[in-house]
Amino acid sequence: MLSVGIIGNGPDALLPELSHYKDKVDIWIGADRGAYVLAANKIPIDYAVGDFDSITAAEKAAIIQHAISIEEFPSEKDETDLEIALNKAFMLHPERIYLFGVTGGRLDHELINIQLLYLIEDKGIHGYIVDKTNQLEMISPGSYTILRDEMYPYISFIPYTKTVEGIHLTGFYYPLTEADISWGSTLCISNKLLSKSGTFSFEKGILLLVKSCDAIQA
Repeated sequence: MLSVGIIGNGPDALLPELSHYKDKVDIWIGADRGAYVLAANKIPIDYAVGDFDSITAAEKAAIIQHAISIEEFPSEKDETDLEIALNKAFMLHPERIYLFGVTGGRLDHELINIQLLYLIEDKGIHGYIVDKTNQLEMISPGSYTILRDEMYPYISFIPYTKTVEGIHLTGFYYPLTEADISWGSTLCISNKLLSKSGTFSFEKGILLLVKSCDAIQA
């Protein structure tokens, strides 16, 4: 199962401990300054892509020293550096893509980065956005088992489409049967598992599954 990890240009303070993902990620792609973050964390850079307009000369030298492949683009372009990195990942035909360094900073960038999960899911790839206090996934209708994660104990289900129908939650502190939620609903926010695992299912719509922890805990 090939997995790709992409590091974006988000604030360093919001990055999770990247060493926890070395065994989960097979290929690392750095988008713009994200490539320097990989170098600084002593993680091999398989691909460094972007316009590199947000790094110093010393940081660029570190990228050149550690990257296997570097692709530099003009600063005026139709795609963001992250989207360029994502297209590179699609060419590798992975089963999973992890996005790091794509939250925080500018809100417009964060919102569109969350929407990139839809683009990933549409390719038949499972995508994750991970930061220090959150892990996001986009989920299509079906039945799923979810495992307790001590790093992210709170579990929320947020409607990505206008409505999500037929939600069942089993093994949760707040169980549900045949529930519907729509934009603005808080019904499925801040739940927890009662034991090591639980199940959830739904019949129609698209959900954002958000696992999170309190900032103080992180």
